[in-house]
Amino acid sequence: MPQPQMPAGSVVAPRRTVLKSFALGAAGLAGVPLLAACTGGSGPSGGGSAATTFTLGSSLSDEVPKKALADTLAAFQKKSSKSATINTVPHNDFQNKINSYLQGSPDDAFTWFAGYRMQYYAGKGLLAPIDDVWSKIGGNYSDALKKASTGPDGKMYFIPNYNYPWGFFYRKSVWAAKGYEVPTTFDQLKTLCAKMKSDGIIPIGFADKDGWPAMGTFDYLNLRLNGYQFHVDLCAHKESWDQKKVSDVFDTWKALLPYQDPGALGQTWQDAAKALAGQKTGMYLLGSFVTQQFTDPAVLKDIDFFPFPEVAVEGQEAVEAPIDGFLLSKKGGDNQAAKDFLQFMGTPEGQDAYYKGDPSNIQTAKGSDQSGFTALNKKCADVIGQAKSITQFFDRDALPAMANNVMIPALQAFLKDGTVDVKNLESQAKALYSAQ
Repeated sequence: MPQPQMPAGSVVAPRRTVLKSFALGAAGLAGVPLLAACTGGSGPSGGGSAATTFTLGSSLSDEVPKKALADTLAAFQKKSSKSATINTVPHNDFQNKINSYLQGSPDDAFTWFAGYRMQYYAGKGLLAPIDDVWSKIGGNYSDALKKASTGPDGKMYFIPNYNYPWGFFYRKSVWAAKGYEVPTTFDQLKTLCAKMKSDGIIPIGFADKDGWPAMGTFDYLNLRLNGYQFHVDLCAHKESWDQKKVSDVFDTWKALLPYQDPGALGQTWQDAAKALAGQKTGMYLLGSFVTQQFTDPAVLKDIDFFPFPEVAVEGQEAVEAPIDGFLLSKKGGDNQAAKDFLQFMGTPEGQDAYYKGDPSNIQTAKGSDQSGFTALNKKCADVIGQAKSITQFFDRDALPAMANNVMIPALQAFLKDGTVDVKNLESQAKALYSAQ
């Protein structure tokens, strides 16, 4: 999520963070502090059809998306005469405390993700269905987006706002000066990395202080080695972790470890973006939201990207393109103003209003204005549009506790010494998935 060229914009790290609170389980939620900045409630006008105000919980705390959301709400207010109070919380805090937030005093609407991460809360009865909203805006979405917005009960819960591809981003001027060429195979990627290292450049920018970014490398290697269906089945634990296919992912990854930024575990994704802008690294695997960090127009214009190279199967047919958007809390389902806002965000008008402030992502509504797309925007949109398979991201496709409690420490340990215990991964996966 919720991350294309993209001029200065971005999604917040959503797409990219994991819910530590899932580890607590239902019994442990009472002890988790609520999101301090979220007041909850429907505003002084109350709920129902007469509501003219609502509250919106937002994890869009980075400067660019935060302003984009504020501008979007201003456009909504101008159109509808209904207003919102935005309660912004740092994205990691928002996502790490989402369980207690939804079971406490949540806002009427809130920013979140499609797929499993939405379905989990819908299944717990913590969200309000919005089939009535979808009856009005459903024609604006593809069948794939509709599926990603559907709860386990078959009802609609989510309004997609944008999605964004993950790929390798780089500075065109640096590559031109050095004579680097875009790799389409893994062998070409390794050769390029060796050349960059000999030129005194850190080949692959990397940052995993927050734990989630390394999942992108795991996902792509798994997709390229084992295919889309294996990725889906592994995330659902229909495939075991203690098998050769999984070991092969890590063994293949080892070839890249000497070329990744050695300071990765001490850096945030924003730090690594700045290193790319400063020409200290040759390329950086992340979602297109990375471009929000390139505030210098000259640097932004110099950014390009390419899909993760093919390794074994399916070529480059699968792409990670997480979907970010909006949900209603269970209480928010009684607030018509909040529903009206979600309906607005399901239209080209609403998504274009957001895109004007945050052009790092691709609008999801059919008919959205793409006339202002840069070459990078167009390339990102084409990569998504041409993909035969689209994945969310490991921490969205898999059981949240598996992503947070198991994969983060396992991947960070792997980045340190290149070792991983797949039998231990399987043991933990069995315990977590069987408890569902």
